[in-house]
Amino acid sequence: MKERQARELATLGFAGSEDTNAGRLDGLVRAIAGVGVSSAAAVAAPPRISKGKKWRDRRAQQDAEREQRIQDEQALLVSDRKVEEDVLAAKLQPLGLSLKEIKPDGHCLYRAVEDQLQLHPSAPQYSFQELRKIAAGYIREHPEDFVPFIGGDVELEDYCREIESTAAWGGQLELEALSHALQKHIFVFSAEMAIVEMGSGFQRDGTNPSIKLSYHKHAFGLGEHYNSLVPA
Repeated sequence: MKERQARELATLGFAGSEDTNAGRLDGLVRAIAGVGVSSAAAVAAPPRISKGKKWRDRRAQQDAEREQRIQDEQALLVSDRKVEEDVLAAKLQPLGLSLKEIKPDGHCLYRAVEDQLQLHPSAPQYSFQELRKIAAGYIREHPEDFVPFIGGDVELEDYCREIESTAAWGGQLELEALSHALQKHIFVFSAEMAIVEMGSGFQRDGTNPSIKLSYHKHAFGLGEHYNSLVPA
C-alpha cells in the first residue's frame, strides 16, 4: 500500500521524504484554496460607479423623461396647437415675419431674446444665462416696480435667485426687466391677445432695432412658451 501511495505521489511531483511531501501537500492545498477564494471574490465584487457618473446618468434619465413628457403633451394638444399656429401665422404674414422655434427647456424666453440680439451683430450680445442675470439684477435694483406683482408669499431675493440660477420659465415681469436693462423696445405677438409692447420709449428711428417675440399658450402642455420672430 505504501509503495502504491509513493508511486502516486511521485507522479504528482512529490517524491522525497514524508515530511517534505507533507509540506508540499499542505502548500498545494493552500494554493488551491487561495485561488478559489480569490476567484470567487473577483467574481462577486461589482465594479464601483463614481458619484459623478451616477449624477450624469440620473440627469440623462431626467432629460429623457422630460422630452418624453413633451412629446406626450404634444400628441394630446395637436388640435389646439394647430389652431394657435394658424391664427398667429395669419397675424405675422402681413408683417413679413415668421416663427423661429426655440427649445422648450425653461430658458425659452431668454433664448428667444438672445436669438433676437444675434440678428443685429453690431449690438451688444448676451447669452441666455447672462440675460437671466441681467433680469434678476434689474429687479433687485428696482423692487418697487416688481414686488407688487411677485406675490406676498415669495421673497424678492428668492425670486431673483430663481431667475438667475435655475431653469424657471420667464414671463412678462422678466421681459419688462430686460426691456429696461437692455433699453430695448419689445413686441410680443400671440394668437389670443393684442400685441404687447414694452419699452416703447427706447425705439429710435431704426438705430435701436426692436425685439420681436411670439407667446404660445398651447405649444406645450408643460407651460408657456416663447419663440423668436424673424424675417420671413
